Amino acid sequence: MTDLSLPSLRAAAAMVHAQVPPTPQYAWPLLGLRAGCELWVKHENHTPTGAFKVRGAITYIDWLRRTHPEVTGIITATRGNHGQAQVRAARAAGLAATIVVPHGNALEKNAAMRAFGATLIEHGHDFDSAKAHAIMLAERDGLFMVPAYHGELVRGVASYGLELFEAVPDLDTVYVPVGCGSGLCGTIAARDALGLKTKVVGVVSAHVDAAKRSFEAGRLIASPTAHTFADGVAVCTPVQAALDYFGPRAERFVAVTDDEVAEAIRICWQDTHNLPEGAGAVALAALLQEKDRMRGRKVAVILSGGNGDMSQMATILAGHTPRIEMRKAV
Repeated sequence: MTDLSLPSLRAAAAMVHAQVPPTPQYAWPLLGLRAGCELWVKHENHTPTGAFKVRGAITYIDWLRRTHPEVTGIITATRGNHGQAQVRAARAAGLAATIVVPHGNALEKNAAMRAFGATLIEHGHDFDSAKAHAIMLAERDGLFMVPAYHGELVRGVASYGLELFEAVPDLDTVYVPVGCGSGLCGTIAARDALGLKTKVVGVVSAHVDAAKRSFEAGRLIASPTAHTFADGVAVCTPVQAALDYFGPRAERFVAVTDDEVAEAIRICWQDTHNLPEGAGAVALAALLQEKDRMRGRKVAVILSGGNGDMSQMATILAGHTPRIEMRKAV
């Protein structure tokens, strides 16, 4: 069981900050006026990989080098941000890194992973099929399989929660995107370690809502498809360990449509001149969906990443919603 006490989280944050400076959190007045509340944005798009995942990779690879010194290479599956983070940390530690992505993955994310030094493999048509292939390759080639969810990932990711809550300790609610769950669990861990009462709300795509349905049912429920352009939350099969942690601790879940996410991206650009990727905008989309409920409160949203595909961003900023072909889970 990973230690998520305040001393452990502070030690993890110190390790993260040795490589990645704290990211800002701003109360954007124009965005707040639109949302009808005091709205803080945690800018995880301002990291060396453009997303929050860089934090957990630092602590995970440190743990891996200490507990498995014989490992010479890692492999993992990703839609992009997890992969960029892992290859960055692995290469810095002298490890080879193989990354498996589904076909049709964002071209810019693929290019960034290669630039960090990854061997990139395309397989399948969604995250879950890429993950299954990565597991097979790990066994065949003697590589260490890095999961998308692990306690050491949560420990590192919690550093953004510490930064946010220590800067704005009286938040009523924070909205967090949910893919495999490290961001949600890390935010909850930071809140609980600091002894705060802030409500933490998970946000998923309405088109891939397995985490929401699992939370509400109290058991794992998979989605049959990953039919959303918000690829960072396009996870068909939730992680049991993540559900075990956030299940009794999250306040609720909200599901947002691709149209709502595209509008949130446009709004974020108009009001802050930051351009979130799809998954990076789901938290804002959820708040705007619940603006009447949140009116007059102090609220934060996690802008989890800014690594959007350029062609999709062009479509969105032109006033449209990218349409993704149906991707079946494996």
